[in-house]
Amino acid sequence: MVGVQQLSFSYGKQEVLKKIQIEVDKGQFVSVIGPNGSGKTTLLKNICKLLTPNSGQITLENERIKMMGIKRLAKKMAVVHQGAHSAFDFNVGEVVLMGRYPHLAKFQSESASDLSIAENAMRQTETFHLKDKTLHSISGGERQRVMIARALAQEPQLLLLDEPISHLDIKHQIEIMKLCRQLNHDKGLTVLATLHDINLASRFSDYVVMMKKGEVFQMGKPQDVISPENIKAVYDIDVVVVNHTYPMIVPL
Repeated sequence: MVGVQQLSFSYGKQEVLKKIQIEVDKGQFVSVIGPNGSGKTTLLKNICKLLTPNSGQITLENERIKMMGIKRLAKKMAVVHQGAHSAFDFNVGEVVLMGRYPHLAKFQSESASDLSIAENAMRQTETFHLKDKTLHSISGGERQRVMIARALAQEPQLLLLDEPISHLDIKHQIEIMKLCRQLNHDKGLTVLATLHDINLASRFSDYVVMMKKGEVFQMGKPQDVISPENIKAVYDIDVVVVNHTYPMIVPL
Protein backbone atom coordinates (compact mmCIF):
# COMPACT_ATOMS: atom_id res chain seq x y z
CA MET A 1 0.00 0.00 0.00
CA VAL A 2 2.70 2.49 1.05
CA GLY A 3 6.36 2.40 0.13
CA VAL A 4 8.93 4.80 1.55
CA GLN A 5 12.29 4.45 -0.17
CA GLN A 6 15.48 6.16 1.03
CA LEU A 7 13.50 9.19 2.22
CA SER A 8 15.45 12.17 3.58
CA PHE A 9 14.09 15.52 4.69
CA SER A 10 15.56 18.65 6.28
CA TYR A 11 14.24 21.82 7.82
CA GLY A 12 16.90 24.18 6.49
CA LYS A 13 20.22 22.68 7.53
CA GLN A 14 18.65 20.43 10.17
CA GLU A 15 18.30 16.89 8.84
CA VAL A 16 15.12 15.42 10.34
CA LEU A 17 14.67 12.21 8.31
CA LYS A 18 17.63 10.11 7.18
CA LYS A 19 17.12 7.55 4.40
CA ILE A 20 13.88 6.13 5.80
CA GLN A 21 12.89 2.76 4.33
CA ILE A 22 9.41 1.45 5.23
CA GLU A 23 6.77 -0.71 3.59
CA VAL A 24 3.16 -0.93 4.78
CA ASP A 25 1.09 -3.73 3.29
CA LYS A 26 -2.58 -3.41 2.48
CA GLY A 27 -4.81 -4.09 5.49
CA GLN A 28 -2.09 -3.63 8.11
CA PHE A 29 -2.25 -1.46 11.24
CA VAL A 30 1.23 0.04 11.66
CA SER A 31 2.29 2.38 14.46
CA VAL A 32 5.31 4.67 14.38
CA ILE A 33 6.77 5.29 17.84
CA GLY A 34 9.75 7.20 19.17
CA PRO A 35 10.64 10.06 21.49
CA ASN A 36 9.94 13.73 20.77
CA GLY A 37 12.01 14.95 17.85
CA SER A 38 12.53 11.51 16.34
CA GLY A 39 10.75 12.50 13.09
CA LYS A 40 7.40 10.71 13.43
CA THR A 41 5.13 13.60 12.45
CA THR A 42 7.54 14.81 9.77
CA LEU A 43 7.40 11.35 8.20
CA LEU A 44 3.60 11.44 8.01
CA LYS A 45 3.64 14.97 6.61
CA ASN A 46 5.91 13.77 3.82
CA ILE A 47 3.64 10.81 3.09
CA CYS A 48 0.56 13.03 2.74
CA LYS A 49 2.43 15.69 0.67
CA LEU A 50 2.31 18.44 3.26
CA LEU A 51 6.10 18.40 2.98
CA THR A 52 8.37 17.60 0.04
CA PRO A 53 11.34 15.30 0.69
CA ASN A 54 14.88 16.32 -0.19
CA SER A 55 15.56 12.88 -1.64
CA GLY A 56 14.00 9.45 -1.95
CA GLN A 57 10.44 8.68 -2.94
CA ILE A 58 7.06 7.67 -1.56
CA THR A 59 4.64 5.43 -3.41
CA LEU A 60 0.97 4.65 -2.90
CA GLU A 61 -0.03 1.37 -4.53
CA ASN A 62 3.25 1.52 -6.49
CA GLU A 63 2.52 5.02 -7.87
CA ARG A 64 4.74 7.92 -6.85
CA ILE A 65 2.67 10.37 -4.83
CA LYS A 66 4.58 13.35 -6.26
CA MET A 67 2.87 12.55 -9.57
CA MET A 68 -0.62 12.43 -8.01
CA GLY A 69 -2.90 15.47 -7.76
CA ILE A 70 -4.24 16.39 -4.34
CA LYS A 71 -7.85 15.45 -5.09
CA ARG A 72 -6.87 12.07 -6.55
CA LEU A 73 -4.61 11.43 -3.58
CA ALA A 74 -7.46 12.36 -1.20
CA LYS A 75 -9.67 9.69 -2.76
CA LYS A 76 -7.17 7.06 -1.61
CA MET A 77 -5.62 8.62 1.51
CA ALA A 78 -7.24 10.43 4.45
CA VAL A 79 -5.38 12.19 7.26
CA VAL A 80 -6.37 12.95 10.85
CA HIS A 81 -3.97 15.38 12.46
CA GLN A 82 -3.33 15.69 16.19
CA GLY A 83 -5.41 18.09 18.26
CA ALA A 84 -8.30 18.26 15.79
CA HIS A 85 -9.82 21.74 15.70
CA SER A 86 -11.31 24.27 13.30
CA ALA A 87 -11.13 28.06 13.22
CA PHE A 88 -14.79 28.09 12.15
CA ASP A 89 -17.55 26.66 14.30
CA PHE A 90 -19.20 24.37 11.73
CA ASN A 91 -21.69 21.81 12.92
CA VAL A 92 -20.62 18.18 12.98
CA GLY A 93 -22.72 17.17 9.96
CA GLU A 94 -21.08 19.88 7.84
CA VAL A 95 -17.59 18.88 8.93
CA VAL A 96 -18.11 15.21 8.06
CA LEU A 97 -19.66 16.11 4.70
CA MET A 98 -16.45 17.98 3.84
CA GLY A 99 -14.91 14.54 3.43
CA ARG A 100 -16.85 14.18 0.19
CA TYR A 101 -15.08 17.16 -1.42
CA PRO A 102 -12.47 15.06 -3.32
CA HIS A 103 -15.31 13.21 -5.05
CA LEU A 104 -17.15 16.35 -6.26
CA ALA A 105 -16.60 18.19 -9.51
CA LYS A 106 -16.05 21.95 -9.47
CA PHE A 107 -19.20 23.75 -8.21
CA GLN A 108 -20.99 20.41 -7.80
CA SER A 109 -23.30 20.07 -4.80
CA GLU A 110 -23.45 17.00 -2.59
CA SER A 111 -25.84 14.32 -3.82
CA ALA A 112 -28.14 12.06 -1.84
CA SER A 113 -25.39 9.43 -2.12
CA ASP A 114 -22.83 11.80 -0.59
CA LEU A 115 -25.20 12.57 2.29
CA SER A 116 -25.74 8.86 2.84
CA ILE A 117 -21.98 8.15 2.88
CA ALA A 118 -21.42 10.96 5.41
CA GLU A 119 -24.26 9.66 7.61
CA ASN A 120 -22.83 6.14 7.49
CA ALA A 121 -19.40 7.49 8.52
CA MET A 122 -21.01 9.24 11.51
CA ARG A 123 -22.86 6.10 12.52
CA GLN A 124 -19.66 4.02 12.29
CA THR A 125 -17.90 6.47 14.61
CA GLU A 126 -20.96 6.91 16.87
CA THR A 127 -21.15 10.64 16.15
CA PHE A 128 -24.48 10.80 14.29
CA HIS A 129 -26.26 12.04 17.42
CA LEU A 130 -23.89 15.03 17.37
CA LYS A 131 -24.63 16.05 13.77
CA ASP A 132 -26.42 19.29 14.68
CA LYS A 133 -23.98 20.32 17.40
CA THR A 134 -21.13 22.72 16.66
CA LEU A 135 -17.57 21.49 16.65
CA HIS A 136 -16.60 23.85 19.48
CA SER A 137 -19.40 22.64 21.74
CA ILE A 138 -18.35 18.98 21.96
CA SER A 139 -15.55 17.28 23.90
CA GLY A 140 -12.03 16.58 22.64
CA GLY A 141 -12.74 12.85 22.31
CA GLU A 142 -15.94 13.56 20.37
CA ARG A 143 -14.11 16.00 18.08
CA GLN A 144 -11.49 13.36 17.31
CA ARG A 145 -14.24 10.89 16.39
CA VAL A 146 -15.78 13.53 14.13
CA MET A 147 -12.46 14.03 12.34
CA ILE A 148 -12.17 10.28 11.83
CA ALA A 149 -15.74 10.29 10.49
CA ARG A 150 -14.77 13.03 8.02
CA ALA A 151 -11.78 10.94 6.94
CA LEU A 152 -14.03 7.89 6.45
CA ALA A 153 -16.40 9.97 4.33
CA GLN A 154 -13.54 10.27 1.85
CA GLU A 155 -13.80 6.48 1.40
CA PRO A 156 -10.01 6.09 1.56
CA GLN A 157 -7.96 2.93 1.38
CA LEU A 158 -5.29 4.39 3.70
CA LEU A 159 -5.86 6.27 6.95
CA LEU A 160 -2.99 8.34 8.38
CA LEU A 161 -3.31 9.26 12.05
CA ASP A 162 -0.91 11.75 13.61
CA GLU A 163 -1.07 11.37 17.40
CA PRO A 164 -4.84 10.69 17.31
CA ILE A 165 -5.06 10.28 21.10
CA SER A 166 -2.94 13.21 22.26
CA HIS A 167 -4.66 15.46 24.81
CA LEU A 168 -7.32 12.81 25.51
CA ASP A 169 -7.98 11.05 28.82
CA ILE A 170 -7.36 7.30 29.08
CA LYS A 171 -11.02 6.37 28.45
CA HIS A 172 -11.15 8.33 25.20
CA GLN A 173 -7.69 7.10 24.19
CA ILE A 174 -8.87 3.49 24.41
CA GLU A 175 -12.12 4.28 22.59
CA ILE A 176 -10.33 5.97 19.69
CA MET A 177 -7.79 3.16 19.36
CA LYS A 178 -10.54 0.52 19.47
CA LEU A 179 -12.44 2.42 16.78
CA CYS A 180 -9.40 2.61 14.50
CA ARG A 181 -8.65 -1.09 15.01
CA GLN A 182 -12.28 -1.99 14.32
CA LEU A 183 -12.22 0.00 11.05
CA ASN A 184 -9.00 -1.75 10.17
CA HIS A 185 -10.56 -5.18 10.81
CA ASP A 186 -14.08 -4.63 9.47
CA LYS A 187 -13.38 -2.41 6.46
CA GLY A 188 -9.88 -3.63 5.60
CA LEU A 189 -8.67 -0.06 6.05
CA THR A 190 -4.88 0.25 6.10
CA VAL A 191 -3.84 2.39 9.09
CA LEU A 192 -0.53 4.16 9.68
CA ALA A 193 -0.42 6.03 12.99
CA THR A 194 2.14 7.94 15.02
CA LEU A 195 1.79 7.30 18.74
CA HIS A 196 3.57 8.32 21.93
CA ASP A 197 2.00 5.60 24.07
CA ILE A 198 4.17 2.51 23.58
CA ASN A 199 1.72 0.18 25.32
CA LEU A 200 -1.23 1.24 23.16
CA ALA A 201 0.90 0.93 20.03
CA SER A 202 1.88 -2.58 21.14
CA ARG A 203 -1.70 -3.54 21.95
CA PHE A 204 -3.40 -2.39 18.75
CA SER A 205 -0.76 -2.69 16.01
CA ASP A 206 0.25 -5.47 13.66
CA TYR A 207 3.66 -3.89 13.23
CA VAL A 208 5.64 -1.20 15.02
CA VAL A 209 8.23 1.16 13.53
CA MET A 210 10.58 2.51 16.23
CA MET A 211 12.37 5.73 15.28
CA LYS A 212 15.38 7.43 16.82
CA LYS A 213 16.87 10.75 15.68
CA GLY A 214 15.31 10.65 12.23
CA GLU A 215 16.14 7.04 11.47
CA VAL A 216 14.32 3.72 11.69
CA PHE A 217 15.90 2.05 14.71
CA GLN A 218 13.90 -1.18 14.37
CA MET A 219 10.60 -2.38 12.93
CA GLY A 220 8.61 -5.57 13.19
CA LYS A 221 5.90 -7.20 15.26
CA PRO A 222 5.38 -5.64 18.72
CA GLN A 223 6.91 -8.65 20.49
CA ASP A 224 10.06 -8.26 18.40
CA VAL A 225 10.43 -4.49 18.80
CA ILE A 226 9.20 -3.75 22.34
CA SER A 227 12.11 -4.97 24.45
CA PRO A 228 13.98 -3.51 27.46
CA GLU A 229 17.12 -3.15 25.34
CA ASN A 230 15.37 -1.23 22.54
CA ILE A 231 13.47 1.03 24.95
CA LYS A 232 16.73 1.84 26.77
CA ALA A 233 18.55 2.56 23.50
CA VAL A 234 15.82 4.81 22.09
CA TYR A 235 14.17 6.39 25.14
CA ASP A 236 17.05 6.15 27.63
CA ILE A 237 14.87 4.63 30.33
CA ASP A 238 14.98 1.27 32.07
CA VAL A 239 11.82 -0.81 31.80
CA VAL A 240 10.48 -4.26 32.43
CA VAL A 241 8.47 -5.83 29.61
CA VAL A 242 5.46 -7.82 30.77
CA ASN A 243 4.23 -10.24 28.13
CA HIS A 244 0.46 -10.63 28.28
CA THR A 245 -1.50 -10.89 25.02
CA TYR A 246 0.86 -8.14 23.89
CA PRO A 247 4.15 -6.83 25.34
CA MET A 248 3.63 -4.03 27.87
CA ILE A 249 6.36 -1.88 29.38
CA VAL A 250 6.61 -0.90 33.04
CA PRO A 251 9.21 1.80 33.81
CA LEU A 252 11.57 1.02 36.69
